[in-house]
Amino acid sequence: MNWYEQALSRKAAIIHDLKGLLSIPSIYDPETAAPGQPMGAGVAEALRYMLQLCEAEGFRVCNHDGLVGYAEYGPEDAEHYIAVLSHLDVVPVSGDWVTPPFEPSIRDGKIYARGAIDDKGPAMASFYALKIVKELGLPLKHRIRLIFGTDEERTHQCMEKYKELEPMPACGFTPDAEFPIVCAEKGQINTRILFPSGSPGADMKGEFELVSFHSGVVANMVPEAAEAMVAGEPNRLKDLAQAYDVYCSEMKLHGTAEWKEHSLILHMAGKAAHGMEPELGMNAGLALIHFLKGYAWNGGAGHFLSTVDTLLYNDVHGRALGIAMEDDISGPLTVNSGLLQYEPQGETYFHINLRFPICGNYDELLAKISSKISDYQLETEPPSLKKPHHVPEDHPMIRALQETYVAETGQPAKLLSTGGGTYAAHFPMGVAFGPLFPGMESTAHQPNEHMEVELLLKSTAIYARAVSELGNLDL
Repeated sequence: MNWYEQALSRKAAIIHDLKGLLSIPSIYDPETAAPGQPMGAGVAEALRYMLQLCEAEGFRVCNHDGLVGYAEYGPEDAEHYIAVLSHLDVVPVSGDWVTPPFEPSIRDGKIYARGAIDDKGPAMASFYALKIVKELGLPLKHRIRLIFGTDEERTHQCMEKYKELEPMPACGFTPDAEFPIVCAEKGQINTRILFPSGSPGADMKGEFELVSFHSGVVANMVPEAAEAMVAGEPNRLKDLAQAYDVYCSEMKLHGTAEWKEHSLILHMAGKAAHGMEPELGMNAGLALIHFLKGYAWNGGAGHFLSTVDTLLYNDVHGRALGIAMEDDISGPLTVNSGLLQYEPQGETYFHINLRFPICGNYDELLAKISSKISDYQLETEPPSLKKPHHVPEDHPMIRALQETYVAETGQPAKLLSTGGGTYAAHFPMGVAFGPLFPGMESTAHQPNEHMEVELLLKSTAIYARAVSELGNLDL
């Protein structure tokens, strides 16, 4: 069977249907949320669109109150089903676009629109994969179920509801990451570390006052900017500004100083990166704190600066927190502090976005963190937690997907891990499978998001073969 030729022969139809889906602004919108459309009108419309396509193809469909839906094909009396999980919600639009984000446009062999690669293009590829299997009349031992989520970009409410209402699949994959196969996802701990009022040094007298310190916009990104407002004797502020210039020059950093009335404002520019790979960025907040901690400060500022510097500076693996660990499957633990704030009359804290390997346990890690920060009289907020996820390499689904990938690409099917989170982790035997090939740069969440048309066709072919193989797997 030439699966690629099957996909290629349906190219015009795939693009037509995908353009229809991409034209729907399926961004979470609480203002239009209502019964039957809990994520808003646009998201509900996208779900209806996909289910209508599936129903027209003869698939059995179900819509659970606009929160999650599915389409199924295969023997109704089969004991097991195989899941293919995609999502139809998209992130908000920002930045400059060459063409409007919900008016899909094909340029230079790429289809541009919000959601093209994340995750509407892969969702459409999955639909056509099952359509190909049906139209060819290929036999299936198991049911194949296409599950369409509506809240992947926020809280995964859709999948929590699905697990309440539906039995678990035997196994499955999500086309929302990269090829070959992502079989392991790190666990996560997200929490704020608070400096309570009355922290050590509240009565300290120094030559400078830290009026405020802010760095970061979202917790799961390495901060690309930081700002500190400093008050003090004018000549000493001038000395501080000169010393900052020298520091930035020696450290090859991009920092500037400006005057605002009688205060000095120090700016630091860093390099943004996803919180799962903090080593790829440069944390502007920690770089600025590393300079400031060398001076004498009024009140609790000195405690804030020295504590953050000791626990976090130049340490993305949690060594200072006493939690460093790694394994061969999912790699090392990472720590990102995406939000740092000092406000003498408000909240003072730093946030940790921690991703730990499958050998870790979040209860043990939290106990170690609590023990360490108690030495500095700090407190943690109740954390948001995610367990690590792993499908063993000897599972028959893994072998089937590896054989599929090798047969369709001629490339080795390495097993990968990620610090991110996908729908796959909601099911015990779930993995991520495509659509990006090794070395491809993702434009997800970015202006001018796109998916190469050739990638759309190749992934459709791979998914068609995978669905056929998994649908006849010996479980």
